Amino acid sequence: MTPGTARGADDLRDAFTRFFVERGHTAVPSASLIPHDPTVLFTIAGMVPFKPFFLGDEVPPWPRATSVQKCFRTVDIDVVGTTLRHCTFFEMLGNFSFGDYFKAGAIPYAWEFVTEVLGIDGDRLWVTVHESDDEAEGLWRDGVGLPPERVQRMGEDNFWKMGDTGPCGPSSELFFDRGPDHGAGGGPARGGAERFVEIWNLVFMQYNRDAEGATEPLPRPSIDTGAGLERILPVLQGVASLYDTDLYRPLLETAQSITGQTYGRDERRDVGLRILADHARAMAMLVADGVLPANEGRGYVLRRIIRRAVRRARQLGVEAPCTTRLVDTAVDLLGAAYPALAEQHRLVADVVAREEEGFLRTLATGSTILEDQLASGDVTVPGEVAFRLHDTYGFPVELTVEIAEEAGRTVDLAGFEAAMDRQRTQAREAARAGRAPAGEETYRSVLDTEGTTVFVGQRPDGYAAPARVVAVLTDLEPDRAGQVEVFLDRTPFYAEGGGQMGDTGTIVTETGTALVYDTVSALPGLTSHRAAVTGELFPGQDALATIDGPRRDALRRNHTGTHLLHAALRAVLGDQVRQQGSLVAPDRLRFDFSHHGAVAPEELAEVAALANADVLTDAEVTVEETSRAEAEAMGALAFFGDKYGERVRVVRAGPHSVELCGGSHVAALGMVGPVSIVSESSIGSNTRRIEGVTGTVAVERMAGREALLAEAAALLRTEPEQVGEAIERLLERQRAAEKALDQARGRERRAEAEQLAAAADRGAVVARRDGRTPDELRELAQAVRQAAGLRAVVLGGTPDGTKASVVAVVDRSVPDALDAGELVKHIAPLLDGGGGGSPEVAVAGGRDPGGIDRALDEARRRVGGA
Repeated sequence: MTPGTARGADDLRDAFTRFFVERGHTAVPSASLIPHDPTVLFTIAGMVPFKPFFLGDEVPPWPRATSVQKCFRTVDIDVVGTTLRHCTFFEMLGNFSFGDYFKAGAIPYAWEFVTEVLGIDGDRLWVTVHESDDEAEGLWRDGVGLPPERVQRMGEDNFWKMGDTGPCGPSSELFFDRGPDHGAGGGPARGGAERFVEIWNLVFMQYNRDAEGATEPLPRPSIDTGAGLERILPVLQGVASLYDTDLYRPLLETAQSITGQTYGRDERRDVGLRILADHARAMAMLVADGVLPANEGRGYVLRRIIRRAVRRARQLGVEAPCTTRLVDTAVDLLGAAYPALAEQHRLVADVVAREEEGFLRTLATGSTILEDQLASGDVTVPGEVAFRLHDTYGFPVELTVEIAEEAGRTVDLAGFEAAMDRQRTQAREAARAGRAPAGEETYRSVLDTEGTTVFVGQRPDGYAAPARVVAVLTDLEPDRAGQVEVFLDRTPFYAEGGGQMGDTGTIVTETGTALVYDTVSALPGLTSHRAAVTGELFPGQDALATIDGPRRDALRRNHTGTHLLHAALRAVLGDQVRQQGSLVAPDRLRFDFSHHGAVAPEELAEVAALANADVLTDAEVTVEETSRAEAEAMGALAFFGDKYGERVRVVRAGPHSVELCGGSHVAALGMVGPVSIVSESSIGSNTRRIEGVTGTVAVERMAGREALLAEAAALLRTEPEQVGEAIERLLERQRAAEKALDQARGRERRAEAEQLAAAADRGAVVARRDGRTPDELRELAQAVRQAAGLRAVVLGGTPDGTKASVVAVVDRSVPDALDAGELVKHIAPLLDGGGGGSPEVAVAGGRDPGGIDRALDEARRRVGGA
């Protein structure tokens, strides 16, 4: 499996458990979210149920275990929804060793599962170790083979402790590099937090800390692994967010259905939708585990979760109760993995619904305040009261007027407007002084005062324009400290929309320069230039706004190319094809569309041919503003994600493409250059995705493929046109050679097996065979074991002089049968390693070839053979 394959949460749980069970771990079911540990409110990590074993308070019933543990934390609750990776309820994949294997076992297990079972590209993995942990660094570097520059040492972030006293030790974390689009490089120690995402954490519990802070080595060092299922899934499914995975997407769809909002159109609303999706899972799992709403303890936490969800739903326009539908979807998603949740579905829904109803009554407090005012006998509701209801409780002034009129009263609207004006004036003055916080209230003040931003960058040569600075806002989110939002009266910068990324460039005044790294719509009609400033910019200054021209040209090519591909897809696959999303970046394009199945290679080729045929016409790309009705009469297609008013912009790109679009495009189709489809894949039910390139990137891609083809032809000593035939001939010869080699090896193995079997002593064979891999040793041992009358075969050796292996194969059907797993467990320490397996077949490995003969002698003693 490779990253991007749509592998689901159920598959990941099963693969993880199976991997470690096959390596001698006992699968332990998830414990409750209500822990037995009185020091924590909830089960906050996979190790919590095993804490008594780590503390030495209880003897573990197994030397090694694995679990998929449901967990709940609220430490990050205020950022849940504002990021794409934080959540309250989550599942922790864990493998645990209670004094059995240690670093030399845990690190290879982690690497093997992540790279070989999950298929994650090892070149995109980074590791951190504690600054004092030479052993772990050496195992990652020399054992696994990770380049030294991708193993970084860190301080306290890589040292775990259970508390002020008790077991503790260094940790080692495995990070996935999402790529430069997600932040700065430099690895997890120095790079962007959204770029390097932790997916695996190994805790090496090797010390005990006393009350004075001194540490002593533990007699039986242990392993605690925590791998977040919600962190790994986005990597496997090739999505940027846990909310785009199969665990969350149905919840987002339910939240959209409830609220009438569309995810991906407005970040503020997206935050609310994400909170609804996250909290739905949390409230369902908490109630299923026995937590009920209350005013303290766990019940208070649950109450807070439910009320946060209800409040967000209200902010998104929902008046009716809605949590039951969210819980239903959560149960559908998690019920198979956690059957108790499905069994208590109705109870969970009832508990949550009752709490929601009670909170909705609490929200009626605003109405109570108004009613108290009306009961005072005053003929007129003061403007300050109407303003307070509006500003504090979100009461629309129209509703205040309606309720007052029903009671025969009036509202001091002049006083209300005066209070609103004072608020606007304060925000406006702060904005002009450059001290205003960025936010919707300030944005509206700028829009009310200065009007809409005039976009002057539609023309193909619209790279620069004189402008006037109307506002400079500070106090962006914490990760953008020192940066600002600049607002102009007119701008050549295109604000991100319709899938097209925002422009970058510079805004220069006589006192400073703003390096614009992104352009967005703060509000409809108001363009925000997000920038880092050298010097100072002030409202009222004249400025020269200049976009990055080559980047805009690349965006134009890819945007027009997207239109051409849309038209070609409809021509080849049918008119049922509709755009479901897009990304127009400088270096690539992405187009999501509705279709019932995979697009065949020949269909993709026809799509590309049609798009390129349109490019070759070099037809003019025309832009026309018209009414919505006239555009629809022209057959113009609406571009996904855009909002349209009565006046719309129609882009005609060649003979086949007519769409509503507000983005930037080339002047003529020949400027697009070649259109190359890079990939086609599924991103959901009846939704496909095409990724492609145009222009110089497409030319570079074709040149690279031609060079690769020429290199292959040279190696095969043929012409490029005959590479396929030459490879087929080579493969045929390889298959024949492999078959002959397998037959020869089989004959050799059978002969050697017969020789070893003939030398059996009391039904057992114990022998050394060097130069064989562990798999080859196992195959030979199994061949020997097939001889009649043999009850046990133990073979040992070194494949290369640096490592040691021992394989045991036993007949479990005989009286007093040996246990292969127990046998290798006893002799593995003689190899400076570990081992395990089934009672029939088991393998031990270690780093000391000098211990092989001692291990085999011990095996002879235990099996009673020569």
